[in-house]
Amino acid sequence: MQNRVLALCLSSLFASQVLAADTEEILSTLQDQTQVAVTIYNEDLALIKDQRKTRLPAGNSVLTLRDVSAQLRPETALLRSLSTPNTLNVVEQNFDFDLLTPEKLLEKYVGKTVQLVRTNPATGVETSEQAQVLSANNGAVLKIGNRIETGIAGRIVYPDVPANLRDRPTLLTHLSNKQAGDQTVELSYLTGGLSWKADYVAELNAAEDKLDLSAWITLNNTSGATYRNAKLQLVAGDVHRAPQARPMLMKMARSEMAMDAAAPVSEESLLEYHLYSLDRPTTLAENQSKQVALLSASQVPVRKELLLKGADYYYGSSVDEIGQKLKVGVFIEFDNKEADRLGMPLPKGTLRVYKKDRQGNAQFVGEDNIDHTARNETIRLKLGDAFDINADKKQTDFKQLPNPAKGSRATESAYEIVLRNAKKETVTVIVQEPIPGDWKILKESQPGNKLNSHLYAWKVQIPAEGQAVLTYRTQVKY
Repeated sequence: MQNRVLALCLSSLFASQVLAADTEEILSTLQDQTQVAVTIYNEDLALIKDQRKTRLPAGNSVLTLRDVSAQLRPETALLRSLSTPNTLNVVEQNFDFDLLTPEKLLEKYVGKTVQLVRTNPATGVETSEQAQVLSANNGAVLKIGNRIETGIAGRIVYPDVPANLRDRPTLLTHLSNKQAGDQTVELSYLTGGLSWKADYVAELNAAEDKLDLSAWITLNNTSGATYRNAKLQLVAGDVHRAPQARPMLMKMARSEMAMDAAAPVSEESLLEYHLYSLDRPTTLAENQSKQVALLSASQVPVRKELLLKGADYYYGSSVDEIGQKLKVGVFIEFDNKEADRLGMPLPKGTLRVYKKDRQGNAQFVGEDNIDHTARNETIRLKLGDAFDINADKKQTDFKQLPNPAKGSRATESAYEIVLRNAKKETVTVIVQEPIPGDWKILKESQPGNKLNSHLYAWKVQIPAEGQAVLTYRTQVKY
């Protein structure tokens, strides 16, 4: 039984090879393309739907689809007829991504015969002799008559181009067709080499309580193909993918940027992701970066915060000086709400912030990454550290408490934080302390708030060109 199945498989394989050898290829290029749709996901993945018109005979044929992505994943390719869905079946398909170059052509002729043509520099007369290609590693090794030559002077003439060596990435589909005539077919496949990211630009007003926000989508195409007048959609979200054993081919992109201004983008939910659709066709050229507008909002309310963050290590031991001229972080945050002139789910990306100087020139003041942000969520950015505001922190007292419970310990410690402000206006700094264990504040120079089970905070006002002192005492049980 096993021998019979093996014989049947070998017979089928032989039949397909005969079909490939005896059947003339029907070539389909970009000239036959009627429509193309591109859906790009995060993490270098895209879905291509390529519609083309072609004429197919009845019976067996080979449709050769040129100008597909060089990073096409052949196991995901699906060819179907849109005009006569029940008449066309795909029997076999091959993806030829071994592209025609002088090096590849030489490799394909190892063990075969070529012609070596040389020109006499004095007379200009050409002579030709047969040569056998012995090797193509790091140059040609030829056998000419009874001698072996390398570093060949002259040019190699080949009798033909091997069938599996293509000038463009090509998908060969072996078809069984019931009805001859014109058909519209659609090839869909997943590919690497297409990616996108969101970039945001915000400009703060003079009072630093509002900002103007614009967002751009940057598209990168290194897939090895051009997608003309494509219907473009982008998926934001973390789509799970099975690990791939086959490495993707990668190509370097040219330093070229195309920009589409005022390109409206609509948004909708897709499963647990968000889908952004460009409202008009756009061309994604091979080895090109392109930018399209995502959104624009003005006068978005923003909150600025100066933050001094502590640590938890000094609550369990005696440490004396904790730090001098400690940095105070500069943060801004705003809400992604319709009431605040936003409200569109925002894909992850980099948000860069600018502010105009006294001459009216916009100056860069910081950037941060944002994650996928749903409606009504808050976006918080760290812009940097304040220049004119710093703090000194020290532990002023520490002691082990007597008679702790068995297997535990208790401590009591006191701290002093001196905050300095060199600006000409009063500022407010939030001091946050992460306190470990079972803790409580025994004494404080000004009231604070317990934010959660391990975090306490004070809002300390510092006068212009002055300083403020915060002191507190804690008890901690471990």
